[in-house]
Amino acid sequence: MTPPSTIPYHLHSWGREGDPPVLLLHGFTGHGGSWAEAGQTFAAAGFHVLAPDLPGHGSSPHPSESTRYEMARAASDLKLLLDESSSEAVHLAGYSMGGRLALFFALSYPERVRTLCLVSASPGIAPPVERAERRDSDNALADRIERDGTAAFVDYWESLPMWESQQRNLSVGQRRQLRAQRLRNRPDGLANSLRGMGTGAQPVLLDELPSLDVPTLLIVGAEDGKFVAANRQMAQRIPDVQEVVFPGAGHAVQLERPKEFARAVLKFWQTSGDSGAAA
Repeated sequence: MTPPSTIPYHLHSWGREGDPPVLLLHGFTGHGGSWAEAGQTFAAAGFHVLAPDLPGHGSSPHPSESTRYEMARAASDLKLLLDESSSEAVHLAGYSMGGRLALFFALSYPERVRTLCLVSASPGIAPPVERAERRDSDNALADRIERDGTAAFVDYWESLPMWESQQRNLSVGQRRQLRAQRLRNRPDGLANSLRGMGTGAQPVLLDELPSLDVPTLLIVGAEDGKFVAANRQMAQRIPDVQEVVFPGAGHAVQLERPKEFARAVLKFWQTSGDSGAAA
């Protein structure tokens, strides 16, 4: 069976059509609504914000072919989505998995990107042996998700050390809401997302970074050591780059420091020459 040429993404949006466009891409186990606080803040500052549920997540389709989740296919879908909504280049921001996709998109379709913001993202794993090991690990985890179901996976996922800072920085209610959102994902969607768009399957983009021809903001939490190092690595290669490190924050900066995060992004858009940002 031939997979569809495009995925009809479920979209979350804030702000008015015609205002400068923003595209926000969520992380693994998330959905477009995860950006609600930032989206509302950006809309109040004069932007039209779109945040899709990426393939296999939220209310977007869950194709059965893992190849349908690959970055090249997802980036092509996003370009078509943008072409339908606006001819303007967008302010593009992505978190974690969404950041990796945002970077791939900006390198593939630079004419559609006005600025790029990468939150806790990476350019891929360069050493072939490490990349192969991560791909095998991602595939094994995908098999486990399909075998044991979403709830068992979420229990495992939330026990990882990368989320420890959320015990301090998010309220009990926020953590419950985040867990409920993760549990709404389907096992097949999460599994195929790992197989097609996981870090092990991601194309290595490190050598392409010097050709990235858009103003770029790299954001990371100081307690997220792995991605602090990844940001440092990317910043050495991207021509027009700014870095912001948030003390006391971990991987999900936009959730742990939402007001400071939004201020940093709006300031970046202002310094990049966008009149839509509030002063």
